[in-house]
Amino acid sequence: MSVFEHRSYDDHEHVAFCHDRETGLNAIIAIHNTCLGNAMGGCRMVNYRSADEALNDVLRLSRGMTYKSAAANLPLGGGKSVILGDPREHKTKDMLRAMGRFVDSLNGRYVVAEDSGMGEADMRVMAEQTPHVVGYAKHDGERGDPAPATAYGVFLGLRTAVAHRYKTSDIRDMRVAIQGMGNVGYRLAKLLHEAGAQLLVSDIFRDNTDRARREFGATVVPPEQIFNQDVEVISPCALGAVIDDRVLNQLRAGVIAGSANNQLAYDDIGNALKAKSILYAPDYVINAGGIIDVYYQTRGLPYAQAQRHMTKCISSTLTEVFRRAASSDQSTNVIADQVARSRFDPDYHPINDAA
Repeated sequence: MSVFEHRSYDDHEHVAFCHDRETGLNAIIAIHNTCLGNAMGGCRMVNYRSADEALNDVLRLSRGMTYKSAAANLPLGGGKSVILGDPREHKTKDMLRAMGRFVDSLNGRYVVAEDSGMGEADMRVMAEQTPHVVGYAKHDGERGDPAPATAYGVFLGLRTAVAHRYKTSDIRDMRVAIQGMGNVGYRLAKLLHEAGAQLLVSDIFRDNTDRARREFGATVVPPEQIFNQDVEVISPCALGAVIDDRVLNQLRAGVIAGSANNQLAYDDIGNALKAKSILYAPDYVINAGGIIDVYYQTRGLPYAQAQRHMTKCISSTLTEVFRRAASSDQSTNVIADQVARSRFDPDYHPINDAA
């Protein structure tokens, strides 16, 4: 089967594969759409079960970046990259330098930042080989890691979703279950704790959940039980495709609002959530804080300006999506796609749009 026949291929402009025998690098870069500008998106390192799983992930993620930037009103295209391997065991500086050369081979059509399994230090190593790297501090005192901004944007979006679903913007004493306590999940938990929410958390790494229990008084839940908790909000902050048929039957929350990309295993899950009166905050709308911050970083603009963009854009776009979904009796993920396409695709003409 060719890439063009792959189930997640969506008129991608460019898909490149790299194998570096010396360092063991196996990686894929996918550029989905550059109508609004050169593609920007993170690089994640995951111990994928197969090359097809990695290809499926990078195709879906790069498409999501096109929609994310468009929904966030940024002049950027959508791209993503993946490295196959366990970041805790297989990552080396030589491998990262090889990845930097791979990025550089696209001559700036794709600009890379960190994602799951990657951090600022990794971006600095890649930047030794290419100027097309963002999301790291070049000098002391500069901001770099987009995780704080991503968490802040999710916090804003979560409150917007809660206001729509529960008719209150006060999340004090609301129960929020967070799946994944990595860079973003931890920071989101901190913001929610400061706002008075009651936290339930899970992670595959015990040290992450122990930290949340110590610092935020969070209740630790086994990963396989996090989605069946009796809470107001479920916040997926790990990897994608977690809301599937099995999880759908477990959900007891009224809102799904988290940082993970591609949270729905397939699009029709959105209709099933709507039928169960579960409000889904589309992932690429709510988690856009990081790409917004990185964009402002590349232009030397202060965080306060990026934060104003997040505050205005994420909340207003989600409100528009929720309103249009309710008035048209469609799922929020379908409406979010319509909103994003109207901003990046000049040939798109919405059908049954209740704007």
